Amino acid sequence: MVLSQEKKEKGYYVRRSNPLQVKSLNDVTPNYQHIYLSPHFDDAVYSCGGAIGVQAHAGQRPLVVTIFAGIPSSTLELSSFALKMHNVMGFGQDAEPLIAARRKEDANALGHLHADYLWLDYVDAIYRGTPAYYTRNDLICGRVHPGDLEIGRRLAQDLLILYERLPHATWYVPLGVGLHVDHQIVTSAANQLLQHGANIKFYEDFPYAKKARRLRKRLKEIGITLQPVLLEISETLQLRQKAAEMYASQVKLNFGTMEAMYKAMKNYTRRVHHWKIVHMERYWTLS
Repeated sequence: MVLSQEKKEKGYYVRRSNPLQVKSLNDVTPNYQHIYLSPHFDDAVYSCGGAIGVQAHAGQRPLVVTIFAGIPSSTLELSSFALKMHNVMGFGQDAEPLIAARRKEDANALGHLHADYLWLDYVDAIYRGTPAYYTRNDLICGRVHPGDLEIGRRLAQDLLILYERLPHATWYVPLGVGLHVDHQIVTSAANQLLQHGANIKFYEDFPYAKKARRLRKRLKEIGITLQPVLLEISETLQLRQKAAEMYASQVKLNFGTMEAMYKAMKNYTRRVHHWKIVHMERYWTLS
């Protein structure tokens, strides 16, 4: 990674670097210290953008691996639910231009944070199944369809391949707050890493975790005792917000407006600590 001159951005010195798109699992080098598993293009930035900014500034080369980044078959007939999601995101019935736009958003956002990134070829839940597995909100945030269990097995093998190459890296894994099926699949697959002794930090899926009861419920459901670890991000909050803004197709779907997104992120990171005078990201580790 080539480093260039540092630039002061709103009170925080950001080490400018050239983010790298890693093309495949085989191209991941042993140099990475921090691996973020992001179910969708926006999840790692929404939830962990402050930490990513801190690590990139320190020259630690975080790598964001987006799991469900694949392009569905051109012959796929979208369900009415998928079409509705496309419409909210500002696209028509063709999935390819939507995924291309989302990949561009992701590249821009992670470029802003100076993180490297890898896109896997698993397709989003709204594109899976014939007929479609998930056709309502309560289904997509409910039980994982039996037809998706093979994805979990394959993904677990992918992650173990990476772990063998990066045994000393810290892995950032979604808790699965909100129970989106794609988040659940990633969390479940990462259990294989946990069983092999990987250093895992579970992150609070934002914006699902805005509702405290959802977080409390998920911490009970996950079945292992976890302890919170706080990271102050007061100086990188604006980096996280600006990177999140770059996922323009997702703003209406997740927040309604850009202003609401900025406010929600600011309020959530402030209330993590009981003092409520600094901004924090909270991660959960084995006790």
